Amino acid sequence: MSEPTLRQRKQNLAKTSSSGSTTKSPSRSPVRKASSFGPGFYVVCCLVLSAVVFLYPNPATELLQTWLGADWGASLPGGGADSVDLTADVAKRDAVVAAFKHAWLAYERDAMGDDEYHPISHKGSNLTEAGGIGYTVVDSIDTMLIMGLDEEYQRAREWIKTKMTLDRDANFNTFETTIRVLGGLLSAYHLSSEDPLFLERATDLADRLLTTFETPSGLPLSNVNLAIPEGRADSNSPGLVSTAEVATLQLEFRDLTMVTDEDMYWRKAEKVMAVIKAATMPPGLAPIYMNYEQGRFVPSAIRLGSRGDSYYEYLLKQFLQTNRTEPIYRQMYENAMTAIHNHLIQKSTTAGLTYTSELIPERTQEGELAWRLTPKQDHLVCFLGGSLMLGAVTAGAVVDKVSIPPSPNQLLEQGIRDWSTGVELIKTCMATHDTATGLAPEIVHFRIPSDGLSEFMAPTDWYIKGARKGAPASYDARYILRPETVESLFIAFRLTGDRRYRDWGWNIFQSIEKHCKIASGGYASVINVDEVPVTHEDKMETFLMSETFKYLYLLFADSSVIPLTQYVFNTEAHPLPIFNPTIRTGFS
Repeated sequence: MSEPTLRQRKQNLAKTSSSGSTTKSPSRSPVRKASSFGPGFYVVCCLVLSAVVFLYPNPATELLQTWLGADWGASLPGGGADSVDLTADVAKRDAVVAAFKHAWLAYERDAMGDDEYHPISHKGSNLTEAGGIGYTVVDSIDTMLIMGLDEEYQRAREWIKTKMTLDRDANFNTFETTIRVLGGLLSAYHLSSEDPLFLERATDLADRLLTTFETPSGLPLSNVNLAIPEGRADSNSPGLVSTAEVATLQLEFRDLTMVTDEDMYWRKAEKVMAVIKAATMPPGLAPIYMNYEQGRFVPSAIRLGSRGDSYYEYLLKQFLQTNRTEPIYRQMYENAMTAIHNHLIQKSTTAGLTYTSELIPERTQEGELAWRLTPKQDHLVCFLGGSLMLGAVTAGAVVDKVSIPPSPNQLLEQGIRDWSTGVELIKTCMATHDTATGLAPEIVHFRIPSDGLSEFMAPTDWYIKGARKGAPASYDARYILRPETVESLFIAFRLTGDRRYRDWGWNIFQSIEKHCKIASGGYASVINVDEVPVTHEDKMETFLMSETFKYLYLLFADSSVIPLTQYVFNTEAHPLPIFNPTIRTGFS
């Protein structure tokens, strides 16, 4: 039997006192004790509740809070924007700026222009042998604009002007190139008061990416040779494309149509959504792979993690991007969220943590397709908490503008449901930071009665699969500087003004500073979040500067900086303006 992990030891210590009574762990949610009240008490409660409903025609606010357990911005006094402090926390905001500069200046010193950076060896690398296209530069430049780092911005702009080239005879991932490079260029164009340099580069790149859409179904191929240019299939998945990848190009291509007045970009991206809607299974969920010849889903996992996540994210964001003028995306979003609640949302067995499970396809002995529910959640899923809260006050609202925090009577039934789930999912994601480093692992599993694990083999609510003291760390145990939790914290704070979201974000930032920061410059991934001192992987992902530090900055900045009512963020955190479309849109 393996040694207990740090988290197990904490739980075991909190479990019993010398008298044998149960005590609460200070770092995990307490377990609800069974009530000692008799049945008569519940009868009285039901009668009182019925009387309140009968005598008071609109008890929604208080009753819904009680029954749903929804935390409406920690019940801030009075509600409404006048009672909420959304001004900057200057000291914490500036600390994030200093961290960004520590990362950027190291990259600029050692690897300027390379796609990726390795802070321990002080080297850069490119995604192909033919060379790179400046992933890190373009992915980071709008963060500089938002933070007001003019000197760094000017040097990055000069590199894009004089040294960036797309004539690379090699395959680049269509999805990653779109969200990081095309999205970064378009965001820089808008935030720089429409500097034509960025639009020129964006249009050149998009024209090359259009070749990936030349398939019988219109679903784009996974790769693109930028030099030829030509779309290329993924040799590792013949005939298939990832659902999230083909459905997470729309914000960028639609924005490009609006600034160029060329509707071909919009039409190509919109065709993908029409194909997906026609192929979507009745429950409203989408498997993670599609056949690009036939435009159909193939039996594959259904999840909100890798290859599935941003499909659901962009359903809402496409509705928001065009100022809520396209009801088809609202319908698709609402159907998907209902399906997620009906099939994927679960509660942990002990603390009642809300999490998302996965559906894995299997063939029965009779050859029929069946689905197995698996209690696995990627860190990537942590975008969903903030997304659900944002959806609740937009797609799920009965008024055009809700208060901060919202009142339940401003929301539809599904809006109340989504808000409540979003709040709880954020709490769960924060619970996964209960590690030796305060950083969340890449993947967690939740305990279920049938898992066959004892309390000594795994903690009572969630665990890192394959984690054993003294053994090599599993892939699940790593933290690669991901932004999804802080993204949700940023959105939740903007919608509630609740300080705990800032407090949680600050805790995560301090853990990054303590365990990921390289003294000579840059930040590195951590191999095992439950081991101190940490072991680093010599890699700094581009999304650290594009997303993680940007969302942390915005969490502590004044709410007038990139307001959610005026911008929608692409999945790489590049803000694009909300607009009213000037062309006919939508499909049935």
